[in-house]
Amino acid sequence: MKLTDAVALVTGGASGLGAATVRHLVAGGAKVVIADRDEERGRALATELGATFAKTDITDAAQVEAAIAAASALGPLRIAVGCAGVGWAARTLDKTGKPHDYDLFKTVVGINLIGTFNVLRLAAAAMAQTAPLADGERGVIINTASVAAFDGQIGQVAYAATKAAVAGMTLPAARDLAPVGVRVMTIAPGIFDTPMLGALPAEKREALAKDVVFPKRLGDPAEFASLVATIVTTSYLNGETIRLDGSLRMPPK
Repeated sequence: MKLTDAVALVTGGASGLGAATVRHLVAGGAKVVIADRDEERGRALATELGATFAKTDITDAAQVEAAIAAASALGPLRIAVGCAGVGWAARTLDKTGKPHDYDLFKTVVGINLIGTFNVLRLAAAAMAQTAPLADGERGVIINTASVAAFDGQIGQVAYAATKAAVAGMTLPAARDLAPVGVRVMTIAPGIFDTPMLGALPAEKREALAKDVVFPKRLGDPAEFASLVATIVTTSYLNGETIRLDGSLRMPPK
């Protein structure tokens, strides 16, 4: 599949990995809808790049359907990239023996897993209605997990569980959607230089990078975006989770 004139939906597209993905797809000639809760940043990026913004909470089916409708108005939806997600640190039991907050765990699951699946199912339904390309492909859905799916650290029980689940649904979803020509892939990024980390002092950023094997630095969001484009244009990639982490294996803490 080519990026040129393809229509793409990027959730969490107003900042971080999502914004880098939006920039890369637009530069490659795609028509992009930025789906995000952050209206100010989302609209500003859309105006800058000539993209479309749709205010979207990925846990809300109606809002996701509206964002997909906005994308489909531009042409056949071919690409959906899920970058929206949250992460809160809490241990299963804290140092006083207090258990992990139950509602907080449900919130993380609701956004990172159920929200991701909500976008996947609705994007797949839209793609299934489009005319197939020459090779029978109708679209590709790319979700975002994390190395925490495999190397979850202390305090990441909720986050790691959701990201492991996103990785775990990749193959069965790809198998489910094969008859309609829709591929499903997942990227599991390591530690990336996003705005969230940009607020940290230099010594803390260096400490985070020390466990990366090579190259010994934080990941550049543009590298995530480049991998998204590679997945889109390489039709034999399907049903797989790719670690993008400089060979990082996270220590316990």
